Amino acid sequence: MTDSPYRSNDLPFSRRTVVGGALAAGTLFSIGAHAAAGLPQGLFSLGVASGDPEPDGIILWTRLAPQPLESDGGMPPVAVPVRWEIAEDEAFSRIARSGMARAEPHWGHSVHVDARGLRPGRAYFYRFIAGKEASPVGRTRTAPARGAQVDRLRLCFASCQKYEAGFYAAWRHVVAEDPDLILFLGDYIYEGAPNSKDAVRLHRNPEPMDLGGYRIRYATYKLDPLLQAAHHAAPWALTWDDHEVANDYAGALDEGNGDPVAFLRRRAAAYQAYYEHQPLRARPPRGPDMRLYRTLDWGSLAQLQIVDDRQYRGPRACQPDGLVEAHKPYRSLVAECADLHDPNRTMLGAAQEKWLDARLVETTAQWNLLAQQTLMRQSVKHYQDDAAEYSADNWSGYPAARERIFRQWVKAGTSNPLALGGDIHAFAAADIADPDRSDGTPIAAEFVGGSITSLRVDPDFKRLAATNGLAFAENEVRGYGRLDIDAKSGIVTYRGLADARREDSAIADIARFSLEAGKPGLHLETV
Repeated sequence: MTDSPYRSNDLPFSRRTVVGGALAAGTLFSIGAHAAAGLPQGLFSLGVASGDPEPDGIILWTRLAPQPLESDGGMPPVAVPVRWEIAEDEAFSRIARSGMARAEPHWGHSVHVDARGLRPGRAYFYRFIAGKEASPVGRTRTAPARGAQVDRLRLCFASCQKYEAGFYAAWRHVVAEDPDLILFLGDYIYEGAPNSKDAVRLHRNPEPMDLGGYRIRYATYKLDPLLQAAHHAAPWALTWDDHEVANDYAGALDEGNGDPVAFLRRRAAAYQAYYEHQPLRARPPRGPDMRLYRTLDWGSLAQLQIVDDRQYRGPRACQPDGLVEAHKPYRSLVAECADLHDPNRTMLGAAQEKWLDARLVETTAQWNLLAQQTLMRQSVKHYQDDAAEYSADNWSGYPAARERIFRQWVKAGTSNPLALGGDIHAFAAADIADPDRSDGTPIAAEFVGGSITSLRVDPDFKRLAATNGLAFAENEVRGYGRLDIDAKSGIVTYRGLADARREDSAIADIARFSLEAGKPGLHLETV
């Protein structure tokens, strides 16, 4: 399962273009009357991206930022016309679609083009032009036609790319995988203050609290050439986790249980910056609210149900009385209490749960991929006196909400469900069992695909893996996951870097799991 289903129809794409920038942003083009006079040079410093493919269209993204480490990107406070082009070939001799967009100062001079009228299931090349400057060239692809029989899908999934913790060698290897789609499961940025302890490079600005600060933090990440290369190579589908706003936030509360009004102002700034820097089909945020959950179909082969487990989640379980009112930090590990199993507690919120239930009933896809942020398997820390503690920040702190999803898979007869996750800075894999049966028969499998750079220093993770029902656990290696599926089977491969602190790090397979349609559960293979 090494080839894309459409590769025989694709045009060759030079990886030098993606990684080395052979078609650099400074290339000059004339767009006649549409040229915006007086613009500074270096408009496309943050590269280009595409995302959320549909059979007839794709979202194209860029942001004009000649001085990206300034809060306004170094742009004048006026709208700028930007031309976009999609071509069937890398030389742009066969233009498929083109048009004009406006880069508005209110949205940081970002551009989101919903390019329509494309053919399903094929590769395209795209670029932007502003003033007399052209962007780098990106390659993208549309989804197969709705309901179409699809031979196979290659998807790379990743999360947690703290800038200070390492370089982005993982993205170089993702580009070499030539995936049909890249799925990013949260923590695209980290919001903390610069910290030189064990850092390979430093964040460029203080901890962001407002829109300008978050724009600079995103620019810091997006200036990385290997991250840009991954965006230039394939379409992305993204969701967020906590660090796009603040560590371990839950709904309107930060980890310190501070003033919710002040925190929602910060969340509004963070959500806007997220929208400004990603190729999202979602509508722009309205203050601190932005609907991110959605589905993405890949013909009849697969549907991704992409969820948001931060914005709508309920209060954390088993917290001491008065903690929130006193604005004291939450307890991240909690002992068993009645509140933990309250059936009214939610990670996704009532509206999103209802939406997901309906999608699981309606889907006709052969494989159903729940794209969520973290580990779903119950994770417990056991101590010598038989005491146990649960994480209050992941699904272990919301077990009733998690089990509602599992029960819906069973009730709806959802075909071949898989859960893909991130967040925990480790690789993990486990069977998911029916919560209403005691025999442990699997109904699905879950895969957490490591981290691009972020570290997990936890000697208990592997020691407690078997106790927590994990078939595989690795927290000392960075990397990503690759999913290859066809109508009958699938393979999940975990790819681990030799050293995430090196841009030129080698990579190797560290685990491989086989899947069989109609037979839930995973099978660990020898690497």
